[in-house]
Amino acid sequence: MSLIGTIEKIKNLEAEKRNLLNEIESLKRMADAKAETLESEVCALRDEVKSLKILVSGSELPPASDKIQI
Repeated sequence: MSLIGTIEKIKNLEAEKRNLLNEIESLKRMADAKAETLESEVCALRDEVKSLKILVSGSELPPASDKIQI
């Protein structure tokens, strides 16, 4: 391979590396946002479970030490 060909190859690879790093950062941000959304949904579901347990039992929930961990 000629020196000019090697230089072009290096430039192309550097450009691809930048693009891939940008894509990785974008995907990380998307994953973080999805995790936050799922965390909110899980909290809402936990609250719903607590409310339904109260509704079904007709009384208050047991003390925190008796709660089942999910």
